[in-house]
Amino acid sequence: MRRSVIGLDRFLAIVVGLCLLAVGAAVVGWYTGWLADLWPATPEKLSTAGAADVVDMTWWPWAAVGAGILAVILGLWWLIAHLPRRGAGMLVLPGSGKTGRLVVDPAGPATAAADTLADTPGIRNARGKVLRDRGELVVAITGTVDPSADLSEVVAAIDTVTADLQTVLGRDDARARVQLSVARHHRASTRVD
Repeated sequence: MRRSVIGLDRFLAIVVGLCLLAVGAAVVGWYTGWLADLWPATPEKLSTAGAADVVDMTWWPWAAVGAGILAVILGLWWLIAHLPRRGAGMLVLPGSGKTGRLVVDPAGPATAAADTLADTPGIRNARGKVLRDRGELVVAITGTVDPSADLSEVVAAIDTVTADLQTVLGRDDARARVQLSVARHHRASTRVD
């Protein structure tokens, strides 16, 4: 969630909370008579006749429709603003300074790392994506390993790919997570070397 949405949430929570406190205190004060002592013009009875007169006016249906449409639009914006955004977006690289900014789209290196890993004998496929997970930048690579794969060769390929990925991104806050599942059946290799 963006900082602006969090700030708006906090501001609105404070406003709504203060309004609820004020209305609750006014209701209790009106019921017990303390409000009349504090503010002598307090009515003894409340009337809804004014509200009935407003509802009978010709402009009321149009105002109600407009308010309803506005409420729907604001509600949808509110929900969309609160959707979790796990994608990392563009990353600022080391070497950026006052004279310029170096940025990289991390999806390219993540895809290249997954493709390199998929070229390892015994690994059938791999996909890579970059996301933010609990405040950290994570390159998540998932793939499928053949049941007869040499695990030491697979681990060595993973170590090489993650080290290369760290070098390409050049960021200390980037982490790699490789999750491989084992295929149920052995598939004959059609690779030509």
